[in-house]
Amino acid sequence: MKTALFVDCCIRGEVSRSRKLAEEFFAKLGGGYTVKHLELPREELSPLTQESLDERDALLAAGETGHPRFRYAREIAQADLVVMAAPFWDLSFPALLKVYIENVSVEGITFRSTAQGLQGLCRGTDLILLTTRGGIYADGSDWEQGVPYLRAIQRFFGFDRFSFVAADGLDVQGFDGEGALRDACRRAGELAQSLSN
Repeated sequence: MKTALFVDCCIRGEVSRSRKLAEEFFAKLGGGYTVKHLELPREELSPLTQESLDERDALLAAGETGHPRFRYAREIAQADLVVMAAPFWDLSFPALLKVYIENVSVEGITFRSTAQGLQGLCRGTDLILLTTRGGIYADGSDWEQGVPYLRAIQRFFGFDRFSFVAADGLDVQGFDGEGALRDACRRAGELAQSLSN
């Protein structure tokens, strides 16, 4: 049985447009996946501090990677598929998703340093972002920093591929935002089906 980790950073919960993309994705995901739903707003995640860094470093120095504070890192490292859903905020995504990534970036669990450079340790093949954006952003736009950041995380953690589905223009006056969301939901479903084969 394969595991799909759903990293849900849809701050507005059930009314979130990014959550709609995720719902369509998981409705079409076959292939025998068991889905682990991690709702970040309900988790007790905190940014790293001097105190928490000291604790982390001491645990790692003692080889205690089974400690509960590394639960999130172990989950992402062991998942076969990781799907992140988050809105486009302030040129990338909510700070909560960055806090999660800080907490799962653990040497010896999600990556390691070697003489040849960094090596990702996550076993999953695909890291996926599902997002909704109020404006319209061409791929490669300097105004969109979330996608390139997660592309780098994909390589850093060792996933084979990074894909994303974005619904653009949802808050542009006179633009068919509802149609753009429907189209993005269709593309999210198609992406899920392509992974099920």
